[in-house]
Amino acid sequence: MATSGEAETAAAAPPAAARKRTKEERVEQRKKKMGPPVRYPFWFGGSASSMAACVTHPLDLEQPPSLSLSSSLPFSPKPTISPFAGKSVRLQMRKGDAPKSMSGTVVHIVKTDGPLALYSGLSASLLRQLTYSTVRFGVYEEIKSRYTRYGREPSFPVLTAMAVASGFLGGIAGNFADVLNVRMQHDAALPVAERRNYKHALDGMARMAREEGTLSWFRGWLPNSSRAAVMTAGQLATYDTFKRLLVDHTPLGDTLTTHFSASFLAGLAAATFTSPIDVIKTRVMSSTAKQGILGTVGDIYKTDGLRWMFKGWVPSFLRLGP
Repeated sequence: MATSGEAETAAAAPPAAARKRTKEERVEQRKKKMGPPVRYPFWFGGSASSMAACVTHPLDLEQPPSLSLSSSLPFSPKPTISPFAGKSVRLQMRKGDAPKSMSGTVVHIVKTDGPLALYSGLSASLLRQLTYSTVRFGVYEEIKSRYTRYGREPSFPVLTAMAVASGFLGGIAGNFADVLNVRMQHDAALPVAERRNYKHALDGMARMAREEGTLSWFRGWLPNSSRAAVMTAGQLATYDTFKRLLVDHTPLGDTLTTHFSASFLAGLAAATFTSPIDVIKTRVMSSTAKQGILGTVGDIYKTDGLRWMFKGWVPSFLRLGP
């Protein structure tokens, strides 16, 4: 026989059927607010990312210095991702008395190489988005649509698993373009004798294969794919979750305000999660020296301490947030 305390607890706890009904009602209410789902072409994510890269490319160039590299390591030319992209690479790769701040890096680049230098490596940046972003966005949406086809609603852990798998595949697909991107962005910061001077992304691909072998296209593939997996989870899984929470718990429906708010929060999460991996990826890709990831992390820690993990966070967020 149940005690009075147990009876009160049982009465206070909502029955499983009621909880399920509440969840189903919430899902139905969200569907009414958001309207019927729209299925977009596979390539929409890559094309949208390419357009964004044309605007934000310079921020990647300015990411703060993560480590000071040994002057004996050769660095590569200037691929680009967004107007802000190159700055982040310059900061992460800075040496000697180079500017330490984002604004100082911008001024230095403009004074030294002219305003167009902020967009150096744009061809590699666009190639990267057309490969990396097309695969990760396309695969994620395809997996999600197949999962929801039978009326199932993916939870946050399920969305995260989908995003991690999609991002990892995208990182592998776009690795060669990412190597070019890092090299081309950093090229102008090198002494003239050390520059690679790739004319454009395709020229860089051909020269890398000829001079270093085709395996050079996969330099740093593991940290890059790991970063892509974390980035995609930080962007897509959190975006879908934040959007769901905003629709469920605020008066907002499927509006621009909802999308902007969810995107801003997702960008904040992605920039924070990927910052340490981004630093390692940049260092590995820019160098031709054979050094493992643990050795690279050790060198960075000796130089900068734990601060290395978030060097370049501000320009990274300024690129991802918008």
